[in-house]
This record gives sequence, structure tokens and C-alpha cells, in this order.
Amino acid sequence: MKNRKLALGGLPKGRPTLVCGGAGSGKTMLALEFLIRGATEFNEPGVFIAFEETIEDLTKNVASLGFDLKDLIAKKKLYIDYVRIERSEIEETGDYDLEGLFVRIEHAVNQVGAKRIALDTVESLFSGLSSIAILRAELRRLFGWLKEKGLTAIITGEKGDNTFTRQSLEEYVSDCVILLDHRINDQISTRRIRIVKYRGTVHGTNEYPFLIDEDGISVLPISSLQLDHTVSRKRVSSGLESLDEMLGGKGYYIGSTILVSGTAGTGKTSIAAHFALTACKRGERVLFFTFEESADQVMRNMKTIGIDFEPYVKKGLLHFKSSRPSVFGLEMHLVVMHKLINKFKPNIVILDPMSNLFSVGNPFEINSMLTRLIDFLKSNHITALFTDLRTNKESSEGVTSLADIWIIIRTKIENNEREKRVYVRKARGIAHSMQEKKLLISKKGVEILTPKAL
Repeated sequence: MKNRKLALGGLPKGRPTLVCGGAGSGKTMLALEFLIRGATEFNEPGVFIAFEETIEDLTKNVASLGFDLKDLIAKKKLYIDYVRIERSEIEETGDYDLEGLFVRIEHAVNQVGAKRIALDTVESLFSGLSSIAILRAELRRLFGWLKEKGLTAIITGEKGDNTFTRQSLEEYVSDCVILLDHRINDQISTRRIRIVKYRGTVHGTNEYPFLIDEDGISVLPISSLQLDHTVSRKRVSSGLESLDEMLGGKGYYIGSTILVSGTAGTGKTSIAAHFALTACKRGERVLFFTFEESADQVMRNMKTIGIDFEPYVKKGLLHFKSSRPSVFGLEMHLVVMHKLINKFKPNIVILDPMSNLFSVGNPFEINSMLTRLIDFLKSNHITALFTDLRTNKESSEGVTSLADIWIIIRTKIENNEREKRVYVRKARGIAHSMQEKKLLISKKGVEILTPKAL
């Protein structure tokens, strides 16, 4: 798992780890990435023993993740052995042992000088065996043999009905047990990983969402972020001089979280766009998440108020990520955001509108997800601006307490005309205006008028 301790260096060295899960949970991919990243990033060659998939099938399957097994095999960084087992060809006539497998594994290890090994779907070895006692004895012997050879091992197994594995034994003789789960809630799928046990070390016991995509497996820890990040005393412009004036004349603190709330059509995205444009002009990088409009639609609409994003997209300073909230569950949205932020390394992140995420989770889940996202952004000194579509209430319950600055735009009917009004509801650590001011949107952009100009 890229950039995560669990796969790159956190497994018990020289000891076996059991990875169990149902069909489609990602067991094989986890085992292969453990070997591939060990070979390419830590110079630790590996051996993969497959009992269900041929070498050709495995090569095709991981090619979509950007891994070239043939190249690693040619460089003697990886050795793959397919052990074909057909129950119809097996006749149980005497004592059963794995001595032949040990010889085969040892040969494979010697071929590349392996430090790591993965045995995929180990229960295939015992297909149809009637003696549970022999099965348990041989499993213990297998795990002991791997320890004796000093091999850091991953052994995958199918999850049982009420047990971690079908034989309900491997978890007791393994030093580390990892459980994978692929669940569907409200027609939205989420993959989760949990460390059931890890002898001799402190480890997280929560479930963590993980993602399988073109970069391999990514895991997002839930409980690792603490309120111990440092804060900046520097300020950054909102992109609107009049709004900066409402915030003590200097704008937002770098690394703060800004929430812009308002009903539909009040100018929330326009305020966010001014902030993004000004940052790009300073040479800063902006990551813009949109949940209602495509990137082209946002850029077209913003041109009507004098904001041209196209040059900054071409320069690589501005990147849009557009998707419907229903494409993922909340945890997967969080994983995707983390990955993009780590990859793009923005100075500013915009979510427009944040409130659309409520279509895929309840308020408690939303607040939990946003709390972790905000903590992550603050720990990396990234300034964040979230827009929030409010209806009858001032804003989404619980979210407003997470924001450092809360700007509200409302509509008011006067003389049969609807006009927009803006005010700063709160601004932590900033002496801010308590006035409500008129907001205009024209081809020149957003303007906030002082009371004298009203």
C-alpha cells in the first residue's frame, strides 16, 4: 500500500501475516503490492506462490495498476510459481504433509534470494481433506517453517461464515492478522481494512477505508490525526479587497478553514473562484473539488464574471476534480481527496458545494469525515474554502463549528427586488466587521458595497 507503513515496512519482519477476506476484497492485490513495493523500493526480492491464478492471469490483473510483473521477473526481483491443485486428481491414502511444498518454496526463494513471500489462498492446499487434525498440524508446521527461514510472509485466506478463515485456525498461529471487507450500503460500495491482531506492537484497531486504483492500494488511517498542528500568523487575500476589509483588512489566515454559506444562486462559487484566481496569480497551487458542475462548466460560467481559469489550468497551478457524491461512499471520497492532495500538493483546497455530500451520509458521518479532512488540511498548512448550500437552517448542523471563518450570504426582498447581502458570522482570531453589506455580481466579478455606497 503506497506510502503506508502497513505494506512498506510495518509487517512483522521474518514472521507470517494472515490476510483474510471474502471474494473481491483485494487480498491478492495486497499480497502482490507487498512484494512489488518490497522489490522496487526496499530492494527485497519476493516470491509469490499462487494456488488459483496462473502467472498469465496475475500479470494481466496487476498491469491495470501500473505494475510490470514480467519486468520484475526478468530482473530476478520477483519469482512467481503456480501450484496447480485439482481435487478430482487427489486420492487420500495416507498421512498428508507439506514437505513437497517446502522444497518447492525453498527452490523459488533461492532463485531470487527472496526476503518476502506471499502464499495466495492457502486453504486450496487442503481442499477436500477429511482430517482436521492433520490439517492443523501442517498449517502450524508451514508457519513455523516460514519463520525458521526468516521470510516476511503474507498468507491469504478466504473468510469463513463466522470465523476469520474457513479453518478458523490460521489466525491463532499468525503473528499478524489483517481482515479485508468489501461492503455495500445504500448501493454504494466501500472497502475496509482492520488489523485484528499484531503481536508485540501497538497498532490501530479501527476499520480503515482503502482504495484500489491505478496507483495500487491506498489506506487512510482514521485515528492518527491529533490536534497538535502548528498554525500560521500570516494572512492571505480572499481575492476580494472589500471582503478582506471585512476581515480586518488582511483576509484569511493561511491554513484556516473558511465556510461560505448561502441559498442557491447567492454567489458562493463566485467567491470561491475569486479566492482561487488570486492564489493562482500569486503562483500558488489550487485543488478545486466540484460536486455539481463539470470543470468546463465552472470555467465557462466564471468567464461571464471576468474570471478566466484556463491559463492556470494549462500551467498546472489549478486542478479540478469533478464527481457526483454518489460515485463513492463518504470514506472513499476522503481517500480520494487525500490521494489527490498528496499528489498535487496544493496551497488551497476548495469543496463546492460541501453540502452535496449529505446525499451519501447522515450528519454524524459527514461531520466525522469533514473533521478528519480539515485536520489533515490544517496539519499540512493548506487553506480550505468550503461552500455550503443552506435551505431553512443557517447551515448544515455541526459543520459550522469546524470552520475558522463563517461567511453567510442571504437574499432580501426590497421594493420588489431581490438583493444579496453578506456578513461575517464568525472569524476566529480576527477582528472582523459586524455589518451586513450588499453583494453584487456582474461581468466585473463580485463586489461588496459599503453602507455608504448602498
